[in-house]
Amino acid sequence: MRLFALRGAVSVERNERDDVLARTEELMREVMARNGLAPEALVSCLFTATQDLDAEFPAVAARRLGLDRVPLLCAQEIAVSGGLPRVIRVLVHYHAADDHTPQHVYLGEARALRADLDAAQ
Repeated sequence: MRLFALRGAVSVERNERDDVLARTEELMREVMARNGLAPEALVSCLFTATQDLDAEFPAVAARRLGLDRVPLLCAQEIAVSGGLPRVIRVLVHYHAADDHTPQHVYLGEARALRADLDAAQ
């Protein structure tokens, strides 16, 4: 077993609590499914949200998925001129078998953030 990190992002249509939670849950479910992860394998998760998303903390959605023993942190993404609006990003640290290959997850409009990984989507 070794420590891995992977990235993910999802776009959110509206700055509303239910939308933030639903899209974050979708992102985390997909991250965990694609990588065969159980909550016990996760070491930590760092969430960022663009400045236009402030209706809820993305970590609330992760806790609802059973990540209540995983250290979670939310921060604001830096505002870059021309950057994609209404995006939640996550950096996940986890333990997996040595031969594991991290599967990064970009959903919705956020797929444009990593077009180089589009074939893996």
